[in-house]
Amino acid sequence: MADSTPDKFRLIASSRDLNLILDHWNSPSESGHPVGMVALMEGAECIRHPSELEEWHELGVRLIGPAWVGTRYSGGWREPGPLTKDGRDLLSAMADYNFTLDLSHMDEQAAIEALDVYRGPLVGTHGNCASLLPNSNSNRHFSDRVIEGMIERNGVIGIVPFNAYLKVGWSSSKNIRAEAPLDLVVNHIDHVCQIAGDALHVGIGSDFDGGFGVQSVPPEIDTVADLQNLVSLLQARGYSETDIKNIFSDNWLTRLKRDLPTS
Repeated sequence: MADSTPDKFRLIASSRDLNLILDHWNSPSESGHPVGMVALMEGAECIRHPSELEEWHELGVRLIGPAWVGTRYSGGWREPGPLTKDGRDLLSAMADYNFTLDLSHMDEQAAIEALDVYRGPLVGTHGNCASLLPNSNSNRHFSDRVIEGMIERNGVIGIVPFNAYLKVGWSSSKNIRAEAPLDLVVNHIDHVCQIAGDALHVGIGSDFDGGFGVQSVPPEIDTVADLQNLVSLLQARGYSETDIKNIFSDNWLTRLKRDLPTS
């Protein structure tokens, strides 16, 4: 996408790339606004050996999530388990290149161990709060213990506005959108903020490319632009303009500026 349509999409592999994109967006004289993309590898099975990480880094990958379902590296969604020896070796090698570790989809056992052993930056790009989804049989969501660990490591948790991740048992085949209103998204945002004591460790992790359509998101969302409907709901909970800006963009931008290589 970035190679074929650079006027629309730009790969961000360094803080310099990020600043160029931000300058472009902030300049009223510039026409067009290319979308910056940071490459995340979700599920690391394509890394056959840690020695290949140098090549992936040169290709522009900057975040790696070892799991989707369980992999040879880590327990994952629907397939619980800890980090494996291969997983610990992968994390050790990832830290040498300062890859950002994405805990999304990792089973709690694996995520807790990763919080203890990984030396590089880490985040949870798209996952919700397990404690707000009682009786869920999914290990897909972040426990408070994992959320606390990410906060202690100065990470960010991206909340997903997907109805099945907002209401236990919701299904597009038998439930209606109105049963999972956008205020449930705010509940998850607020939960992270209450644990952190600030609004500096949570963001939007839409997962809108994750295989579900408008029929499976809160009724207040018909396009991605409607995420702005969260603003009034956050204001009603007492969040300031600065807090909301952090949640919408600045928390992610701060980590990217910190964690990306300079050039």
